[in-house]
Amino acid sequence: MRYLNTEVLAISTDSVYAHKVFAEISPSVSKVQFPLVSDRTQAVSRAYRVLNQQIGASFRATVIIDPEGIIAAKLLYPPEVGRNVYEIMRIIQGIQYGRSMGEGVPANWIPGQPGIIRDPKNIGKI
Repeated sequence: MRYLNTEVLAISTDSVYAHKVFAEISPSVSKVQFPLVSDRTQAVSRAYRVLNQQIGASFRATVIIDPEGIIAAKLLYPPEVGRNVYEIMRIIQGIQYGRSMGEGVPANWIPGQPGIIRDPKNIGKI
């Protein structure tokens, strides 16, 4: 499934069988339209440094990877706090905007607002 010109995957250290059961019993997961990927070997979690070694499962994390395969953003969440999909979308839109326009994206930027022109002469003045 593609959103904002990106590929979306949900990856966990749970088995494919756990994913299947979870999708069958959870009303919200049953609506997910992107792949649920099993990382039973923990290779993906280790590669992106999101594995909680103490419990053998990945932290709740979001990793945004650019088209060149470089991590553009990584967010780790406490176990008791869910993700903010709107913030993840804003980050993706900000990265895409900044790269396409060559501008910086200020704090609290939302799509439709201007970026910041990067000019070394302005350092310390704004």
